[in-house]
Amino acid sequence: MSTEKNGQNEPAVRYSDAELEEFKQIILEKLEKANRDYEQLKKSIQYLDGNDIQDTSPTFKMFEEGASNLSKEETGKLAERQEKFIKHLKEALIRIENKTYGICRETGKLIPKERLRAVPHATLSIDAKQSEKKKSPLL
Repeated sequence: MSTEKNGQNEPAVRYSDAELEEFKQIILEKLEKANRDYEQLKKSIQYLDGNDIQDTSPTFKMFEEGASNLSKEETGKLAERQEKFIKHLKEALIRIENKTYGICRETGKLIPKERLRAVPHATLSIDAKQSEKKKSPLL
């Protein structure tokens, strides 16, 4: 951890450049895997993986199409979630470049390394996240 002045005579704590580099590597690995998974989901939706109903008996074709549509819808939702995850990882990389990564957006304190290793795109500490959930029980 390093400290820097923020113009208000209060020390602003942030992770060191070496620590930020460690987190950057974690995020890049997760981003690479997330992109591969996203591409696979897109291919699955487009039936580029060869699992379509072209060779299915006409008797079962209607059932297969129904199951296929449901599966396509579920896969679409997974792809949307994956796309959102990728966006959050890219935003985390920007925070690393800005040297603001790992600082809770509610408290301004450092998010523990353990949390960032588990959820590298986190912008809230556990306490702030729990407090947010209490304020909005519908989330």
